[in-house]
Amino acid sequence: MKLHGDVISPFVRMCLVSAHHVGLGEKLVFEKTGVKPTEVNTTLERLSPIAKVPVLETDHHHGIYDSRVIMEYLAHHAGSSDFIPNDGVKRFRVLTLLALAQGIADASVSLRYEQAQRPKEYFWGDYAKRLESRINAGLDSLEKDWPDLLNQVNAGTVAAGCALAYLDFRHPTIAWRTNRPKLGALYDHISNQPCFKAWPLN
Repeated sequence: MKLHGDVISPFVRMCLVSAHHVGLGEKLVFEKTGVKPTEVNTTLERLSPIAKVPVLETDHHHGIYDSRVIMEYLAHHAGSSDFIPNDGVKRFRVLTLLALAQGIADASVSLRYEQAQRPKEYFWGDYAKRLESRINAGLDSLEKDWPDLLNQVNAGTVAAGCALAYLDFRHPTIAWRTNRPKLGALYDHISNQPCFKAWPLN
C-alpha cells in the first residue's frame, strides 16, 4: 500500500498515525506528494478524480479516498475492532468524534489558505472570522463533550490530535489551550502515544 500526501496536512497525518496504531506501519509506503490550490496533480488524478491528498493506493493500484475512508480501510485491513468499534453505540460515537475533528481540521486548513494563499486583494475577512468561530466551537465541544473518549486511541482521537497539532503549527494565535485545561491535558496524553511520535508534524 502507498499513501500519497504531505505530513503537514492534518488529513494525511491522520492516516499515517492510524496505520502505525493498527499495526500496518511497515506495510505502508509514504509517497510525499505536494498539491497546489490551482493546479492538478496528475499522479493523484490517476487515482482519484478529486485529486486531493490523502489518497491511498492499494496493492492492486486502486485509489481509496478521503481520509475518513482510508482510516476505516486501514482498520478493516488490520482487523482492528477497537480503532473503529463494531458495536453500534460505540462505533457511531467514535465516528461522530471523527467528524467533529475533521470539521475542525477542515476549517483550519481553509483558514490557512485564506490567510496565506488567497491574493490579498481577494481576502474575505468575514469568511475568515467564520472559520475561526467554527474552529473554536469545535474546540469547546472537545473540551466539554468528549473527555471520556479522548483518553483512548481510536479514529476520533487520532483525528482530534492531528487537528490540534495543526492548529499549533499553523494558527498559534488561536491559542486553543486557553480556558480548555482538560483538552490540553488530553492532547498531551494522546500526542505522546507511539503512533503519534512515529509521525511528527515537522
